[in-house]
Amino acid sequence: MFDIIIVGAGPAGLTSALYALRANKKVLVLEAKAYGGQIINASLLENYPGLPNVSGFDFATNLYNQVKDLGGTIKFETVIRIEDDKTVITNKDKYQAKAIILATGAENRKLNIDREEELVGRGVSYCATCDGNFYKNKTVAVVGGGNTALEDAVYLSNIASHVYVIHRRDTFRGEVHYINELKNKENVEFILNSNVTKLIGSDRLNAIEVTNNDGTKKEINVDGLFVAVGQAPKNEIFKNIIELDDKGYIISEDGVHTNQEGIYVAGDTRVKDLRQLTTAVSDGAIAATTAIKEMED
Repeated sequence: MFDIIIVGAGPAGLTSALYALRANKKVLVLEAKAYGGQIINASLLENYPGLPNVSGFDFATNLYNQVKDLGGTIKFETVIRIEDDKTVITNKDKYQAKAIILATGAENRKLNIDREEELVGRGVSYCATCDGNFYKNKTVAVVGGGNTALEDAVYLSNIASHVYVIHRRDTFRGEVHYINELKNKENVEFILNSNVTKLIGSDRLNAIEVTNNDGTKKEINVDGLFVAVGQAPKNEIFKNIIELDDKGYIISEDGVHTNQEGIYVAGDTRVKDLRQLTTAVSDGAIAATTAIKEMED
């Protein structure tokens, strides 16, 4: 029996563990893959308050070690399901808790083209606010048609010398005011009815192949490619007991409670407007302190 079981060892989950351990609770963190979540792939964090120029790997490792040093138990096991009595079943064992915090995060959707994973951090990025400053006065492309892609393009247009906005349709899903703002910028160029089909470069990205819906192809020289084609939460295993929205995110009226008493949520896995490192750790702290207070009450 643990006081709190946390599913996910990203920034939200590890922050939850840190706060719970400092409150002298017995804590288990379950993680299917590696600690750190998406942030571990960020070569440099420049927008986290008070920690300029730290790598995502170092940030995540320091947080992981803080939890370990406080006596937290971290097991790399895959959660299969959660039962009504707060029993967590994994691929190796089963555990019971007084409270559970779900912090499974969300994964950036990929383009699923050759060398995409290889070139992450070498010209391919999924976070404009994290990596945009590396491309000052350089040429970049943004792929996507929603608000995130358009916001990324606006942000990058103030940093890069030229921004291509590539979308597979001729209309955008994002808000009109972003589109109008981009149309009024001299350094922004739209490439519509097109997909990125090839990444070109040896050690790092230096060009992309773009294929129009009619089959014509062209090569564009770019220093960076920002992929903004959506995110996918990892909540399928919870749908038997936890209320999800139509995109699979956990619904929480107040940002911490789920529809199940004693089961809380933190980080990118929940419905929210801003998915950033700062909001993930904030969610983790709130989830843990709320769980502890209600447990003790």
